[in-house]
Amino acid sequence: MLLGVRHWKKRSESCSFSGSVQATFVKVLNIEMKVQKVLLQSDVHSKSDKTPVTVADYGLFSNSTLHTLLSSQAIVSFVLVKELSTEPFSLVAEEDSGDLRMESGQETLHRITKLVNDTLVIEESYTVATLSSEDVLYAIDSGKSEGGSSGRHWVLDPIDGTKGFLRGDQYAIALALLDEGRVVLGVLACPNLPLASIGTNNKHSSEPSNEKVGCLFFAKVGEGTFMHSLDGSSPIKVHVSDIENPEEASFFESFEAAHTSHDLSSAIAKVKLGVKAPPIRIDSQAKYGALSRGDGAIYLRLPRKGYREKIWDHAAGSIVVTEAGGVVTDVAGNPLDFSKGEHLDRDTIIIVTNRKLMPSLLKAVRESIQEKVSPM
Repeated sequence: MLLGVRHWKKRSESCSFSGSVQATFVKVLNIEMKVQKVLLQSDVHSKSDKTPVTVADYGLFSNSTLHTLLSSQAIVSFVLVKELSTEPFSLVAEEDSGDLRMESGQETLHRITKLVNDTLVIEESYTVATLSSEDVLYAIDSGKSEGGSSGRHWVLDPIDGTKGFLRGDQYAIALALLDEGRVVLGVLACPNLPLASIGTNNKHSSEPSNEKVGCLFFAKVGEGTFMHSLDGSSPIKVHVSDIENPEEASFFESFEAAHTSHDLSSAIAKVKLGVKAPPIRIDSQAKYGALSRGDGAIYLRLPRKGYREKIWDHAAGSIVVTEAGGVVTDVAGNPLDFSKGEHLDRDTIIIVTNRKLMPSLLKAVRESIQEKVSPM
């Protein structure tokens, strides 16, 4: 049983995934965990836009939609194409091979190619000839689909929260499946997220801890959200917090100030809602996972003016929360629209909470935005 999901049916067709694919992702995760320390020390490669990307971004992704975590954008492309050979394949992913094709990227490309081949050797179900660098580049570029409202599209972020990854802090590997623009399946692998709640202690995510870490969240439309540890413990069904009083709620926000307006979210939480607990600031879609199991009750994403959110930063996380009984909307109270390609609408404010808190939270966000636009 694939994490409680044997197969997902579309019309009269059935899309099933074999146990060998599960094993591939589990084994690749083990490899990733072993090399992570090396990656953090020596594998930071700058994109042409000066943002950091690691070998792991290109070559190490997570446990796809099936069992346990990490493998590469190249590996995921390869595995999904292999498993879905009878139907059209479309992958919307964050990375492409552009920088790797430059002279400055050749050493990184060589290392990624070796990593991909080593992973495929470990998983004996995939008996293929050694892949060339060009094969790996092709696999990475399988993620160039733009998605949209028609057909089925896989949406992948191989390392969501690159800066958190580089700090040895929170990051996630996120994979979702869109059908006609709607998210129907989502998996979040959070290697550094404690199994115990991070909300009750209200401590900074990067503080040292002896707690067991590593969580996998998976959700399928209509079937709920489940979590288990990365070492393969039995999955448990999770549910968002049932807190009704905003003053008792704790809230998540992005670690990086560039990703959201901390001042505005603080004003909404403290002034409008009376939230007493300090914010829990962590990187990546690990916030969605933590909120889905009730660690906190509110997540606000208030982007800077003109910014467009990428769908791979929210697709998997959104279904993980909604299937856990939560609500994910924009400021108008509408579900996020993943049908318009690689991006959400410009200036999309993202509000995540439970159904009991959503009316008061929506009201507080709208009032705060209006006051910011039209100060007294």
